[in-house]
Amino acid sequence: MERTVLLAHGGGGVQTQQLIDRVFKAHFANPYFTADDAAVLPMGKERLAFSTDGFIVSPPFFPGGNIGKLSICGTVNDLACMGAEPLWLSCAFVLEEGFALEDLERIAQAMAETAKEAGVALVAGDTKVASKGQVDKVFITTSGIGRILPGIATSGAKACDGDAILVTGDIGRHGAAILLAREEFGIEAQVTSDCAPLWHLVEASLKTCPDIHVIRDATRGGVGTVLYEIAGQSQVGIEITQEDIPVDPQVRGICNMLGLDPLYLACEGRLVLMVPKEHAQDILKSLQALPHGQGAKCIGYVNAHLKPGSVVVETAIGAKTLLPRPTGELLPRIC
Repeated sequence: MERTVLLAHGGGGVQTQQLIDRVFKAHFANPYFTADDAAVLPMGKERLAFSTDGFIVSPPFFPGGNIGKLSICGTVNDLACMGAEPLWLSCAFVLEEGFALEDLERIAQAMAETAKEAGVALVAGDTKVASKGQVDKVFITTSGIGRILPGIATSGAKACDGDAILVTGDIGRHGAAILLAREEFGIEAQVTSDCAPLWHLVEASLKTCPDIHVIRDATRGGVGTVLYEIAGQSQVGIEITQEDIPVDPQVRGICNMLGLDPLYLACEGRLVLMVPKEHAQDILKSLQALPHGQGAKCIGYVNAHLKPGSVVVETAIGAKTLLPRPTGELLPRIC
């Protein structure tokens, strides 16, 4: 393993997991330390979900949102993935000397509006100002607490043979939007980030079927990385169908031009669910009836006959191949 920290260690893929295992898990391991999106903590007769996330997206303003909106959505969605109704958030700002107060106001306004949409309250925070050049404009860390619904127990380790794999909409739009906002490739396209709080989608899905096994939000590393994480945690094989994966035509065009795979572009408003096959259609209907779930689709199934930890793709011509697992950092500073 490398002896220094690389950008790839923050990309959400193989190197990120290696860093967590080698450093953080090795030193922080305890009964509540989790590989899921939030820790599950007992509190009397209830269970709470607790999560924290740092945001250093570049640029901080992008089509469809900004770093403030992103910081609320990211933590709210991590709590929701554990079946927890988000309740309270804290936030910490690290600001670069010289950052425009007008831009800080825009970020704070976006945070307030998104928190209201998500039904959470920002109740505590901290602010630090670093000398010019020590920070790239603004970094935000948010932490959140939510109440897990009674009887709900989701985890990346609970995928079962035959589970249907659902995504709640077209994938890769956040990554594509950030890429275009950097104006490095001279590509003209109208792509808006999918950044959105998703608790209402989770709540509707769980009301339809309380026995949902896995809920994950496909942020860093995209849907492909999430599938590999779940396959590894649950020690199952996963098979998806390429033609069933929803991708916006403009995002697909960008990926074709730059040699990227939309499965590995970040989403900030998309969930991956693994649900009992017999309930899949009812869950899809409940998702498709809500604003951020109209494009929900089934993209594949858990298959215990495949090698544990593997992800297989059926291509448009009917061939089956292992989904390549990327290493390195495709798009730094994406969330």
